[in-house]
Amino acid sequence: MKTAGQIIRSHGRRFIVEATDGTVYDCTTRGKRVDYACGDRVDLTVQNSEQAVIEGAQPRRSLLYRQDDWRTKLIAANVTRLLLVTAAVPSPSEEFINRCLLAAEAGDIEPIIVVNKADLPETSQLLDRLSPYQALGYQLVVLSARDSIEPLRPLLKGHTSVLVGQSGMGKSTLTNALLPDAGARTGEISTALDTGRHTTTHATLYHLDGNSDLIDSPGLQEFGLSHLEATALASYFPEMRPLLGHCRFHNCTHRAEPGCAIKAAVEAGTIRPSRLELLQRLTNRNRGQP
Repeated sequence: MKTAGQIIRSHGRRFIVEATDGTVYDCTTRGKRVDYACGDRVDLTVQNSEQAVIEGAQPRRSLLYRQDDWRTKLIAANVTRLLLVTAAVPSPSEEFINRCLLAAEAGDIEPIIVVNKADLPETSQLLDRLSPYQALGYQLVVLSARDSIEPLRPLLKGHTSVLVGQSGMGKSTLTNALLPDAGARTGEISTALDTGRHTTTHATLYHLDGNSDLIDSPGLQEFGLSHLEATALASYFPEMRPLLGHCRFHNCTHRAEPGCAIKAAVEAGTIRPSRLELLQRLTNRNRGQP
């Protein structure tokens, strides 16, 4: 029997797919293909009441993934919003925040910065550090997942959102607050995968309501961007985008060339030096330069 469904969890070469009629299948793939992500909509051949084979994926609206020198890690497909969860403790990496925002820009996914653990005294300093991102137009939500996640709920309506953040920022607490039955759901999925316990090495999709989904991804410490074309990197910086095409040289690398519009903006104070340094560092790396 042929049907369609959506991947709600992946585990190596096996995927848990929820069919359009609500049936959940433990799926393998045709051949050696495993480049599917949580959130992918796929075509299935049902083998029995519990198992099916993924024949292929339907066109994606978006794909969030990271890539370093060694491997590519798919995080989530068909998402419209990225919720970048951070907190003052443990001390967050601004490099990680920047990289997540760039990945969202590259994937045409709207990012929202969620500051968790608002009750901590260190939070005020973190908000000062994040104010330049608000100035760039990124939305900031401040809350304490242990107290109330109500400020976040309206932003999830009608969207497929993915939670991304470094380990220890409270993503699991946030998920549990939004979805009190999430533990039971992951237990069911773990049983289907025969793991017997909830592992956090892969993303899991939950339904918030009939039109809204939430994908919880595992905690990350790094976010590789090797997959982004060096020549396109500047276009993922909102403050640099309007200046593209205004440099003296069409192939300006925004380093030593005279007449660079982006460097002029840094000198004028309208672009932070750290953002240009990040662009230069990523450009060198993605071009294979030291």
